[in-house]
Amino acid sequence: MAKDNLDDAPPPYYSVTVPSQAPYRPYEVTGYGTGPGLTPHSHPHYIPQYPSPVVPVPVQHTTIPTSCKKRRCCERSTQCYGGSGGTLLLIGLLALAIWLGVRFGTRLVSTTIYNNFEIEHSPDEDPLLPSHDTCPNNTVKCDGVSDCQQGSDETNCVRFASDNSLELMTDEDGRFLPVCSAGWSQAASDQACQQLGFRRSFSTKSIKSPGLSISLTLTNQSSSTMQSKVKVSSSCANQEIVSLMCADCGRQQSTSKIIGGTAAKSGQWPWQGSLHFRQRHVCGAVLVAPDFLLTAAHCFTRSSSSSPSQWKVYGGMISQTNLPKAYSVKTIMLHENYNVKTNDRDIALIKLEEPVSSQGPFQPACLPFRGLLFKPGTTCWTTGFGTTDADKARVSNELIEVSVNIIGSNVCSKREVYGNAVSQNMLCAGHLEGGKDSCQGDSGGPLVCQKNGRWYLAGITSWGSGCGEKNKPGVYTNVKSVLPWVYSKMQVSVEP
Repeated sequence: MAKDNLDDAPPPYYSVTVPSQAPYRPYEVTGYGTGPGLTPHSHPHYIPQYPSPVVPVPVQHTTIPTSCKKRRCCERSTQCYGGSGGTLLLIGLLALAIWLGVRFGTRLVSTTIYNNFEIEHSPDEDPLLPSHDTCPNNTVKCDGVSDCQQGSDETNCVRFASDNSLELMTDEDGRFLPVCSAGWSQAASDQACQQLGFRRSFSTKSIKSPGLSISLTLTNQSSSTMQSKVKVSSSCANQEIVSLMCADCGRQQSTSKIIGGTAAKSGQWPWQGSLHFRQRHVCGAVLVAPDFLLTAAHCFTRSSSSSPSQWKVYGGMISQTNLPKAYSVKTIMLHENYNVKTNDRDIALIKLEEPVSSQGPFQPACLPFRGLLFKPGTTCWTTGFGTTDADKARVSNELIEVSVNIIGSNVCSKREVYGNAVSQNMLCAGHLEGGKDSCQGDSGGPLVCQKNGRWYLAGITSWGSGCGEKNKPGVYTNVKSVLPWVYSKMQVSVEP
């Protein structure tokens, strides 16, 4: 499969070598995407494709630079062609390597060319990342009163645990506690989901919680936040607590399976989105709520992320040649702690101008709950419109699916795999023997695993070394580790 590619834009990750003594500075943002003005870092990743500027930078072609060993960098090098080729091939590779060296490995110019548009940025600029909230010293978290300028003290007060059991944090106790089902109401379910950024709740039920010693019960108090509408209780009647789902998520409209690495059938992966910038596929995306999608932070640049009107989202389709109605983007939010050099916390949240219809072909994947484990060896699936050939620049017109296995961090962190490049916010999946993997153009797309008949979003395609290479599996943003951020951003983006 591929990570991120544009039809007539520059190719994705290829192999280039930049003299180590040169005073190069990593670009702003990179990954498995193909977005405009995307600037790469020194860490491997899937990169978006755009037309390449010609800048005279000396580049060697005999070795693969460290910055390219994490995923799409070696696709067009002489090594990728098996060491064959003549002078003309080397000249062509030189031009390509120059572009990649400037765009994805170094920072010598202050202008990026994309579809004949110049996107200006200072060589000394830091990556575009949302500013942190400002809070007074006497801030009390989850007391129902917004003390911080952006209200972050009242976010992350609602979460889901095993079996989608609802948990709330209050200033009365300071811990996440389950909520008793006795006295719970439909209105309370709707409010809890609305607080997280959903439009309403989907289903509510009572589940047993044996041995429960402390919990929360719903009060009659009127409040705009759920944490202010409950009080600490010693136990629940019949030891039953609330299990809540905010969306009918993770359901396939078609369940017929195809061999990994081939075209998907309509309705198989209804949460797959295609993120377009100026009418070009740049990255994948995943619908997680009627108004929100997740994708990779490296799919955006300073200019592109601040111009949401330039972006469109397509979903519910399996072909780039038969696009449905486009959804307009209202807001693009990048993780404040996204690290362009290491790809850590490579996550972004997209808010749409209008919600996706609950009756249409574009439907959400489930966000994971606390306690949901994706054990090593679990077979999951990754999908995207990325390239199906590491040596080709064009994205796939058809949605491609690939089955991959979850790889434990202890294995993925081995020296022969990725060493210490894999953080706790990352998840590895693939096959150590190679052969099946995501690739250019797939960035921002989903890694989903099935549990109890529903598909949960385990990861967001982020980076890797080459495509389908031995001991170089795909690396994904671990959605569970960034889930508090996701919910907090969804919450503060809710319309008043």
